[in-house]
Amino acid sequence: MNREFDYSVVDGIIDGNGRKISSVISILQDIQEHYRYLPREIFPYLADAVAVSEARIYSVATFYENFSLEPKGLYVVKVCDGTACHVRRSIPILNRLRSDLGLSERKVTTDDLLFTLETVSCLGACGLAPVLTVNDKVYPAVTPDKASQLVKSLREEATHAAA
Repeated sequence: MNREFDYSVVDGIIDGNGRKISSVISILQDIQEHYRYLPREIFPYLADAVAVSEARIYSVATFYENFSLEPKGLYVVKVCDGTACHVRRSIPILNRLRSDLGLSERKVTTDDLLFTLETVSCLGACGLAPVLTVNDKVYPAVTPDKASQLVKSLREEATHAAA
């Protein structure tokens, strides 16, 4: 798809944060919040706007784990695989979600950009294990069946919202 990138949103974000190097992280955060990832088109544009090299901005974006250069789904599902969750069988949950969504270790986002599935080392809710989050909302004591039902509910919610 050969489309022209609309920089008006990016301009508003840059203006809101200030055109200075000290604003790069907050600018990147706001851009990612809007697009759900950092489009490659923004790097040279942002470099010009804050008068710093594109490589420097790219290094910031790749240094911090929370930034993504790949599009993420509307629902970002994070399955905890920390010690408590692992012992309480988080891997069968992960495997069920991968199966339900047609995802794998390499392919983490559905083609319709509805779901992104990630594993994390700890969500800090060990007493609720096994746990997962959807867009940072915590779901405790999850089972593979509960995870499947949750995905089904989210898919229905998205379908109704689009209608």
